[in-house]
Amino acid sequence: MPSTVACGAAALGGRAILVTRPAAQAGTLCALIAAAGGEAVPFPTLEIISTWKSSPVCYELNSQNVIKTGVIIFVSPSAVSEGLAALSANGVSAENWPAATAVAAVGRGTAAALTRRGLAKVIAPTQGADSEALAALPEFQPAAVAGRSILIVRGEGGREWLVDALRSRGARVSVAECYRRALPKHDAESTIRPLAGRWMADGIAALTVHSRGALDNLLLLLPVAARPAVFATPLFASHPRIAEHARALGARDVRVAGPGDAEMIAGLLAFFAKVAP
Repeated sequence: MPSTVACGAAALGGRAILVTRPAAQAGTLCALIAAAGGEAVPFPTLEIISTWKSSPVCYELNSQNVIKTGVIIFVSPSAVSEGLAALSANGVSAENWPAATAVAAVGRGTAAALTRRGLAKVIAPTQGADSEALAALPEFQPAAVAGRSILIVRGEGGREWLVDALRSRGARVSVAECYRRALPKHDAESTIRPLAGRWMADGIAALTVHSRGALDNLLLLLPVAARPAVFATPLFASHPRIAEHARALGARDVRVAGPGDAEMIAGLLAFFAKVAP
C-alpha cells in the first residue's frame, strides 16, 4: 500500500475528499488520503450505538452456547467490535475461543478486524464483500451447512438474504443484533453550514460512501440547497448496491471503488490521475 499511495501523491494534491464513515472507522481512510497528498474531510453520517446489553440473544453469547455453534458470521467491522464486546462480557475471548467454532466475515475489511482482535483462520471471500460472496464459498454450500448451527452477528435491521439462503440450505440460523445505526449530531453553525457552503463553492472534490444509510443521512444533515453540489460531486461507493442507490437519488458521477480502504484509495487515485488539477 505505501507504494500505491506514493505514486498517487500528485493525483490527490490539494483536493478535499469527504469521508462519511462512522468516526471510529474513518481513521485509516483519512490517513491514506492525507498520505496521497489530499485533504481528508471527516463527516460521519452514521453513529454506531451499542444495543447488545439489552439483547436477549447477545445475553446468551456465553462459552456454552458458542461451543454449540458451528460458525459465527460477522457482517461488518461494527459487528466485530460490538459482537466481540458482548462475547467478552460473557467470558468468551480470542484466547479461549472454542476450536470447533469457526469464524467467518462477509468481507476482507471485517476479516481484518477479526484478525486484529486475535481470531485466526477467518473464512471470508477473496472476491466480493457481501452476503452473496460469502454464501458462494464451499464452507456454506448445502452439504457443509445442513443441520449446522450458524449465528449471524449484525446490526438492527440488517439484510435477511444470508439468513434465508443458509436456512434454505438446511442450516439452523440465529441472529444476534448487537448495535443500531443512528443519525449523528452535528452542530449546524460550526459543522453543517460551513461544509455546505464549502461544497456549494466547489470545495469538495469527491465523496466516499460505504452504505446506503450513510448517503441518506448525508442528505438529511445538509441543507436542501447543497444537494445539487452533492449530486454533481464524483461519488465513490464501496458496493454496486450503494452505487445504484446513489444514482436513483440523483447522483450523476458514481463509481464503484470496492469494499475496503485500500480499494477506496485506489479508486480515488486512479480517477484523479486522469483529471487535470
